[in-house]
Amino acid sequence: MTLLSVKDLDKHFGGLHAVKQVSMEVERGEIVGILGPNGAGKTTLYNLLTGFIPADSGTVTLGGRSLRGVPPHRIVGLGVARTFQLCRPFVGMTVLENVIVGSLGPRVPPCDLETRARGLLADVGLAGKEETPAERLSYGDQRRLEIARALATEPELLLLDEPFAGLGSSEIEELSVLIRRLHQEKGLTILLIEHKLREFMKLVSRVIAIDFGEVIATGSPAEIVADPRVIEAYIGRQEVEHAA
Repeated sequence: MTLLSVKDLDKHFGGLHAVKQVSMEVERGEIVGILGPNGAGKTTLYNLLTGFIPADSGTVTLGGRSLRGVPPHRIVGLGVARTFQLCRPFVGMTVLENVIVGSLGPRVPPCDLETRARGLLADVGLAGKEETPAERLSYGDQRRLEIARALATEPELLLLDEPFAGLGSSEIEELSVLIRRLHQEKGLTILLIEHKLREFMKLVSRVIAIDFGEVIATGSPAEIVADPRVIEAYIGRQEVEHAA
């Protein structure tokens, strides 16, 4: 069953055509990857889907409900949460308080919010760090905190924007295991942007490749790696010969 449907989504920034008539669908329970070189329009697409910037034209629906023109906080309330390329903890607040803030939305049923937040922190591997100021966490732990805070909103669809950026190989492996477990145990639908292609291809079941703001290919990881348009646009520009 289709959860997210995007049709002919378009966005200009002056003379720059950042997103060009993008159409795609994400089924419930999928992990779908968005692949493309730097500047391809991936994060702009996320910003359009989550209401941070308005589209010029096109439609975005979640479970059949339009998200066009809906502000970000209401989109979160409809079941979409995201993380960012750069970690954005609430500075001056503890790890626990960061997650409690995420729990204040309309999708969270009445409960003991502190107990719930502690459980989410344990889920992502941050048990014992609840009282730590969020800005004092290591970068890898800040990535985990971002995921916990997003999960606190009780999302149906989770958008991860380069969750492995800035992490070492062991941290990437641990975070990959966490993402896979959250998908399996919580039934989350996940949309993933990532440049660490080996880990990316292991996580996703389907890939949507974009370049210069438009979709150039859609398929399984094996199909995408072999697609000549993707090789020219992305793989041919990067030293990623080990991704396959």
